[in-house]
Amino acid sequence: MADDSSSSSSSSSSSIAALRAELASVKGDMDTFWLMFGAILVFWMQAGFALLEVGTVARKNTKNILVKNVFDAAIGALCWWGVGYTFAFGPGDNFPKTGENGFSGTQGFFYDLNDRSDKRETHFSGKAMWFFQWAFAGAATTIVSGCVAERCSFTAYLVYAVVLTSVIYPMVVHMTWSAEGALSPWRPSDADDRSGGRLLGGCGFIDFAGSGTVHMTGGVAALVAAVFVGPRLGRFGPNYVLPEPHPVYQTLGVLILWMGWYGFNGVSTLAIVGYSGLAAHVMMTTTIAAAAACLCTTLIGYLIDHIIDPGMVNNGILAGLVAVTSACSTCSLWGAFAIGLLAGPIYVFSSRFLKKLQIDDVVDAVPVHGCCGTFGAIAPALFATPYYYSASYYTDRKDRCAGVFYGGNPAGSLKAAFAAVATIWAWVASTVSIVFGIVRLLGLHRVSAEVERAGMDASKHGGAITVYESERSEGAKVASTAQPASTDGKTHPIQQGEA
Repeated sequence: MADDSSSSSSSSSSSIAALRAELASVKGDMDTFWLMFGAILVFWMQAGFALLEVGTVARKNTKNILVKNVFDAAIGALCWWGVGYTFAFGPGDNFPKTGENGFSGTQGFFYDLNDRSDKRETHFSGKAMWFFQWAFAGAATTIVSGCVAERCSFTAYLVYAVVLTSVIYPMVVHMTWSAEGALSPWRPSDADDRSGGRLLGGCGFIDFAGSGTVHMTGGVAALVAAVFVGPRLGRFGPNYVLPEPHPVYQTLGVLILWMGWYGFNGVSTLAIVGYSGLAAHVMMTTTIAAAAACLCTTLIGYLIDHIIDPGMVNNGILAGLVAVTSACSTCSLWGAFAIGLLAGPIYVFSSRFLKKLQIDDVVDAVPVHGCCGTFGAIAPALFATPYYYSASYYTDRKDRCAGVFYGGNPAGSLKAAFAAVATIWAWVASTVSIVFGIVRLLGLHRVSAEVERAGMDASKHGGAITVYESERSEGAKVASTAQPASTDGKTHPIQQGEA
């Protein structure tokens, strides 16, 4: 009888163990799929950037801007595979134990990695993480392409893209998102930590999805590039006429970007099992901030210029999305609304200030990504609630690491945020300055005046696109010759253009 009971108990234990193993496998599969789904959404943002830029540049540079966007993805994939991902998330950084490094991984180039110990990679495939983070790297890199459009040489842009994706951006990622990074919030609290209190501000830099890590990095790089490349010929002269924007492409591009942002922010939970509620919260805060910034920016633009400008509407959406990206998981819905409202004037007035400085930014990449990204990097230190901080990071830090508007310690997350912003600005500005400084010394930083006037499509890409003018001419021809049918044999006033 005892033997039967023992056998039954052993069988039950085996069944429970098998069930647990099966559930763990299903959880891993779902979390891996979640990352791949997010990566596809974020990669789709490349199409949004391309359309936005095509809708802003002169028609004679359409092919050039499209090729640059495609190359961002292609070159970025190889650079991220070879060295970028290793610098960002590879092992070999002893900062938590010894204080050495804190800026990059040193092992596993070309994804030659062994089992990982990163606590954020416990429940999903490392290759899915690589795929997801490659899409982020492409977004950071492509921010610059629109800023220096119409005059930056193809050679200079390719050199920049390789260096940013291989070295500059990955080291920012390592500092902020790797568990070993100098600015990272993903280490144990000081009391449980043998690192001698190296957790910045006792909280680390809270940047859930990348206002600082991705957008501020791209925006600072764009600012430096614009300064070194210089403005378009005659851009700030009295007779300069800006290329007529194409609002259809601009608006479609922004809507695609908005859609992709749900992968950018929402899937930054990095897992879906156990985090579906947090992901839903992130997507809702993302939506509210974008909407608030859109309406606020539109209102400011209308009060100043007395028109509702589609460009202002679209960039307002992007400003709100960029600004909320760091705080999307830790702020409340009202916090997201406030972040969006503040992003509006930050974008509008930083854009105008840039023009006063005569810095030529074709697509307003610096105001949108650089300025709103900087504000967004600080936003969690202001708007993070204890409840949502606990859901996103660590329960035992929620009181000291909440935003200062919710009782958090200013010497905690706010100190860490300012230190991180200063560090990232200094790192990106100095390294991108070296890249463009060398390229400029070699005389390769921009195309010749003749090529710029003719357009880069004609000289570099087999000829300019003429479909726009053809359609316009054909439309004018049809409008001038076609006459609607008249039942009384007479020409109505509307047929003569009098209506």
